[in-house]
Amino acid sequence: MADDRADRPTVEVEAPWAREALALAADLGVDPTVGLSTAEAARRLAVNGPNELRGTPPVAWWRKLLAQLRDPLVFLLFVAIAISLFAWIVAGTRGAPVDAIVIALIVILNAVIGFSQEAKAERAVAALATMTAATATVLRDRTLTTVPSDRLVRGDVLVLEAGDAVGADARLIAASALHVQEASLTGESAAAHKSTIALPVDAQLGDRASMVHQGTAVAQGVGRALVTRTGMGTEMGSIAHMLDRTASSPSPLAVEIARISKALGIVVVLIAVVVMATMLLITGARSVDEVVQILLLGVSLAVAAVPEGLPAILSVVLAIGVQRLAAHNAVVKELEAVETLGSATIICSDKTGTLTRNEMTIERIVTASGRVSLTGIGYRPTGEALLDGVPEDAITEARFVLAAGSLANNAQLTEVDGVWQIQGDPTEAAFLVAAPKLPGTLAAIERFERTGEIPFTSDRKKMSALQVDAAGRKVLMSKGGPDVLLPDCTHIRVGDGVVPLDQQRRASALADVDALSREAYRTLGVAYRIADEHAHDLLDGDLDGDEEHDLVYLGVVGVIDPPRAEAASAVAQARRAGVAVTMITGDHPVTAARIAADLGIVEAGARAITGAELSAMDDEELRRAVEQVRVFARVSPAHKLRIVDALQANEHIVAMTGDGVNDAPALKSADIGVAMGVTGTGVTKEAARMILGDDNFATIVTAIRQGRVIFDNIKKFLRFLLSSNLGEVLTVFLGVLLASVLGLTDASGSGLAVPLLATQILWINLVTDSAPALALGMDPEIDDVMGRRPRRPDERVIDRRMWGGILFVGTVMAITMLLTIDIFLAGGLIAGDDALDVARTAGFTTLVFAQLFNAFNSRSETTSAFHRMFVNRWLWGSIALVVVLQVLVVEVPLLQTAFGTASMDLVHWAVCVGMASLVLIADELRKLVLRAIERSRSARHKKNRALAGESKDAVPR
Repeated sequence: MADDRADRPTVEVEAPWAREALALAADLGVDPTVGLSTAEAARRLAVNGPNELRGTPPVAWWRKLLAQLRDPLVFLLFVAIAISLFAWIVAGTRGAPVDAIVIALIVILNAVIGFSQEAKAERAVAALATMTAATATVLRDRTLTTVPSDRLVRGDVLVLEAGDAVGADARLIAASALHVQEASLTGESAAAHKSTIALPVDAQLGDRASMVHQGTAVAQGVGRALVTRTGMGTEMGSIAHMLDRTASSPSPLAVEIARISKALGIVVVLIAVVVMATMLLITGARSVDEVVQILLLGVSLAVAAVPEGLPAILSVVLAIGVQRLAAHNAVVKELEAVETLGSATIICSDKTGTLTRNEMTIERIVTASGRVSLTGIGYRPTGEALLDGVPEDAITEARFVLAAGSLANNAQLTEVDGVWQIQGDPTEAAFLVAAPKLPGTLAAIERFERTGEIPFTSDRKKMSALQVDAAGRKVLMSKGGPDVLLPDCTHIRVGDGVVPLDQQRRASALADVDALSREAYRTLGVAYRIADEHAHDLLDGDLDGDEEHDLVYLGVVGVIDPPRAEAASAVAQARRAGVAVTMITGDHPVTAARIAADLGIVEAGARAITGAELSAMDDEELRRAVEQVRVFARVSPAHKLRIVDALQANEHIVAMTGDGVNDAPALKSADIGVAMGVTGTGVTKEAARMILGDDNFATIVTAIRQGRVIFDNIKKFLRFLLSSNLGEVLTVFLGVLLASVLGLTDASGSGLAVPLLATQILWINLVTDSAPALALGMDPEIDDVMGRRPRRPDERVIDRRMWGGILFVGTVMAITMLLTIDIFLAGGLIAGDDALDVARTAGFTTLVFAQLFNAFNSRSETTSAFHRMFVNRWLWGSIALVVVLQVLVVEVPLLQTAFGTASMDLVHWAVCVGMASLVLIADELRKLVLRAIERSRSARHKKNRALAGESKDAVPR
């Protein structure tokens, strides 16, 4: 039907909720049983455009560049330019206004650097958006396929099931127990029931039961729908038209850094005022030129001392961190979430697919007459049934179990390029894999055709499918947890016959379930009911869940999902890092406890708390339980939310995994909601802050490690910038106060000379506050980040000890710079014979080199700078660049004029390097003392723990 309409664009259909589904399909040019062809879908996409909401128009590059000039500190530079021009005019405009030109060039370079850093962060975020793009399942060319939601077109047949995010506005053509969460559109908290019945044209949005809309989520059930509107034509698009641009709130880390910058700005401005006042008093300011130079120095000092590049560098470092996490299959949706990762104190993990491989394999079939074992693992349908010594009745019953389980099933098993893949629930797919292994099962399956379904929900823990056989008989086939399925059963299959399920047989069936669970198998029961003349609830085909009664119990299967090989190691790493691990699963408690013990989460023999026990606890009891228990089994999504709330009430930072639609509230409530990228639903991924690309628990631990490294790197460049800039401030401040001691006088010998010129201060700020700081933000792990406890959320980024280190290094830096000037300058404490411009150049160069040595200091608060010294090639590259630029500033005549420098011989250069290295040596001695103090404290702490008998399972608080 699509091909004969391929010559014209698809038009929007008015009031599709009021149209009959088949007539609407004809208008849209699609056969609902076939779907669009790939070529036709591509044509419609080209004609109508992608299915996406129109975002904020991109800001022009030149506007972004100009935005870099709106910083208050840049305004100070403009003031400096004005002062320089004023001095040039007062001096009679002789020559070029060198100072003004140099400062203007520095303003431009700063703007370009900030612009490029911002662009890099934006590219990282754009790449992240691509990785987290939503997908939809559609029918095309008679085949179910998954496509990005932005590739949906009008006429697509959308296939929906619980957990899916609806990708476009669509008219339902089939629905079974379908409920959709539409709060984002209608404000109704309860999920709306959906049907295929045509409605009046004037039906309001909340009453359009025959429609599903973009931006909503399937809460339960299954359905198919014809896409009628996409992009800005959807109801969500209508809302987007009305939305104004809103500013995003800054992260706590950004707020703290802004606070630090503001506080530094105030302090430095005060220091600059004191320096200027002191110079005016000492020199007497006999000319306008002298006053202007003093003002220019004060402004330059204020500008250079505050690290105005902090916000830009922070964004770039976080963006780079997000990219690194993505390379480890951890997609963090928000830059701010990176800082939270390092604070996690507990990981609440699902079992299936996260701690295990999620390659469900049926290995045991237990029925009334015996047990059948199957070989083979994974999704490749190869293997066999081990039938030697197995009673014939057991083989017959096992065949019924596999056939009924395969028919009460929504999974698909396909082979693509020699690789067997599944679509749907892995446990359901296990039946499809197992069926060919028992001869005669596939023939039994082929006799049936589905006519209805009662979908699985997390509350019911079972699902049923109504099938019609070749003779026209209707059979309801059910599967689910044995504990919820057996109460619905009144009979049991024995060989070719059916007998009542008396107490003895019921107890035997439950014993079979327990036996499989003790062997660490996940258990799934299978049952059926044949319609007779009294089964009117099945004959009309309108299923709502009340039909699951008087079932015939067939047996139970034992499904194995082996632990991931890397999971045990990841659990050990997490515990070493002070991060507790709790398993939360819907599986049998015995199975859960066995897997948890194998992985090292609990000791062998530890018990699990069940959902029923959890429900009986009040909030206070639960708060105590979550501190002691590490395995929760047979829990519902509502229990997950209670567990998260209890842990947070105990002041934990919680990472919670989930994959089902009902896990979304718990993920939203957790500090770090973690969705499964492979098996997770669209709603879950939307609610989460992080998505695991491989559904692997080890990836969570890797992400925590990377989060800690990223946070450490933020502290590294903060330590570097603040200590270096403090060194500049103290250099000028102490240089002015000690000018007479150091012999810092002007050419006449009566006036005061400053240790650094304004342009030299700005130069240092330009070359050291950019490349080296950014390189520190890309540093690999230096300290053992997983060997320490999590950072408390209320812990300052810069604590008291770090402030002490910043003050210490800044002071040493200023002293070494001033001593270098004194070494070469005539007069002062140390006799020298160089002119002021040479001595000042030596001090200027020493300060630049001291900041480069300080970059190595800043890589750790306590670890030696020589530890893993050569692993950061970006840092070495940035240092090499700064050295080259500094040589050019000192030796190139044009730059000598601009920055007030003079050429130096090899002795001068050697002294500069040697004096600058004192910063590294002094900080190494400080770190040596700190390490000794830490060892002493650690020894006392271990002794106290031993005396207190502290449990190794205690959760850090």
